[in-house]
Amino acid sequence: MMTTTDNEIPKTVTIGKDLIVDRIGFGTMQLVGPKEWGEYPYHDKGIALLKEVVDQDVTFIDTADVYGPHSNEELIHEALHPYPDNLVIATKGGFVRGGPEYADMGAVGNRAYLKQSAYMSMRRLGLDHIDLYYLHTPTMTDVPFEEMIDTLAEMREIGLIRNIGLSNISAEQLQTALEITEIAAVTAHYSIGVRIGAALLKVSDEAGVVFSPWHPAAVPSGEDGTRFHSVLDPLAETHRVSAQQIALAWQLHRSPLMLPIPGTTGVDHLRENLAAVNIALTQSEVDMITDLEEE
Repeated sequence: MMTTTDNEIPKTVTIGKDLIVDRIGFGTMQLVGPKEWGEYPYHDKGIALLKEVVDQDVTFIDTADVYGPHSNEELIHEALHPYPDNLVIATKGGFVRGGPEYADMGAVGNRAYLKQSAYMSMRRLGLDHIDLYYLHTPTMTDVPFEEMIDTLAEMREIGLIRNIGLSNISAEQLQTALEITEIAAVTAHYSIGVRIGAALLKVSDEAGVVFSPWHPAAVPSGEDGTRFHSVLDPLAETHRVSAQQIALAWQLHRSPLMLPIPGTTGVDHLRENLAAVNIALTQSEVDMITDLEEE
């Protein structure tokens, strides 16, 4: 695992060969209806928030076709198109929603469906290509995992997408994918309290693949949260920030390839998240937080 040896962290990360973005992006998953179904009920507020994201110089936005479905990508287009030249929009495909309940969710990975999904995301977003396109899940049963990676490589070859991303995969699946083609980024659940993506982070770090954790600033609550707050709260007081900001800063210190995508529905919270890039933790502080949970 790569960690910084002092309290200085890189301010940017490079996706693929040349897409340079700031270290903290913005995840848009909350800007939809309940259970990620339907349009965001506070439409004007959502538009204003997305505009503020760009005004705060955020250069990486993460979305997916299944958020809504589709309404999240449409909201981004309405709020921000034409996009700033330095803005990278990542989206994902592969999940399908058969209804408003999570139990209605399935996944399709065949060549025709994935290509159609990318084309339709491109249309909704108003783009002529997608800078970073994630396979949203590897759980499809209609085709083998390797065939889906071949399809993504074909999509990149024809210029439909620029970089390949993989979401919610295992470390072993990333290794398999890397034997087939170049992978630019992965995204997984990883935070101070949830280390599901720890093995994947290790492999991506070694391979030079960007790691984008979701729910990156989450701090456990209740009885389980006591031991986390016993470490985070004194650090927050020392640095004069919140425990959530410390949790997010810890992510940035874990690897120079880390690209957290915290989401929010409020402007003040957005600004707090982005300010975490300026929190300089010492290596001993990073280690104290890391040791809170086994990896």
